[in-house]
Amino acid sequence: MTQTSWSVAATATLHCLTGCAVGEVLGMVIGTAAGLSNPTTVVLSIVLAFVFGYGLTMRGVLRGGVGLQQAFRIALAADTVSIVVMEIIDNAVVVAVPGAMDAGLTSLLFWGSLVFALAVAFVVTTPVNRWMISRGRGHAVVHGRHH
Repeated sequence: MTQTSWSVAATATLHCLTGCAVGEVLGMVIGTAAGLSNPTTVVLSIVLAFVFGYGLTMRGVLRGGVGLQQAFRIALAADTVSIVVMEIIDNAVVVAVPGAMDAGLTSLLFWGSLVFALAVAFVVTTPVNRWMISRGRGHAVVHGRHH
């Protein structure tokens, strides 16, 4: 076990947040615009958060010369726990904000709740990533392979 700085953990979490946020926001926008039910919109957002989260990691790892199958395994090892925690927190917050799931795309409530939820998810996930990195897990498996 090694000591991991908060800045390293925050950087790893920010990386995760980037992919998750793209998928999460895209899923919420698609679900809201298409008039999907709230549960279907949440599931779509979660699926897209995983797709974009893993994709962002794989992109960097593939640039490092790793094959597709190995890059996928690295992304799974690096990001799964972080994405799971982030998605649980993020979606729980959005669902808990009264009216947020039913607000339209032009509503400040819609966008404000998404931003707030992602910020809360970042704060909660950073210590999780710090703990994992200090044990050589999570984003630590990407170091040296990510470009």
